[in-house]
Amino acid sequence: MRANGPELQDRIIDLILDRGFAPGAAMPSEPRLVEELGASRNSVREALRALHTLGIVEIRHGYGTFVGQAPLTAFAPGLLYSTRQSVRSDPAALGELLEVRRILEATLIEQVVERADDAFLAELDDAVTAMDAEGLSSADRNFHQLLYRPLHNRFAGQLIELFWVVYHQVESELEPAGDPEEIRRGHRGIVDAVRAGDPAAAKAAMTRHFTDIEARVARVRAHHHAPA
Repeated sequence: MRANGPELQDRIIDLILDRGFAPGAAMPSEPRLVEELGASRNSVREALRALHTLGIVEIRHGYGTFVGQAPLTAFAPGLLYSTRQSVRSDPAALGELLEVRRILEATLIEQVVERADDAFLAELDDAVTAMDAEGLSSADRNFHQLLYRPLHNRFAGQLIELFWVVYHQVESELEPAGDPEEIRRGHRGIVDAVRAGDPAAAKAAMTRHFTDIEARVARVRAHHHAPA
């Protein structure tokens, strides 16, 4: 029986893992995959294209196909589309996304406190200072990327980046953000708690950081469900 698209993709992934191909390694040629998988050339080509979209393989035209890094951010287009569609019918969908991000960051920040050194704290100070010189959105992104670096947790960093990108793409559905200075003070409060070596205070500061955003989502939701 001929494999369908998703099944063929799974078989290619199994081939990569079973043979221990590392990211960047060359994949077997397309004719070889056709022979080994017992699938048509078009089916293999379509499966590789689908895996390329997910970052699992990298198609370099003229050179061949290679094993990709498969970053979680490859899922951003799908998550963004799903979130935007959901927000149009019920803004609560954005609140759900924010809730997951808040829980993740508020939990991880406690571990950051345990690993922060003077050099790292100086970088965080510079990141907060940059919020005065750069656009607040760009500086906020850099701050959150930097904040969890001491954990050396690739998946956590990519998840936070994924949530950040999707949220800021959908943010236009909300009312404007609060006072920029208040937002900067919120970031400063997080750094101060980390510097004090207080995990509970750091978690509380991170939770407060999401208060304004969640309040904006709640107001949009209330307006959406208000009687006409």
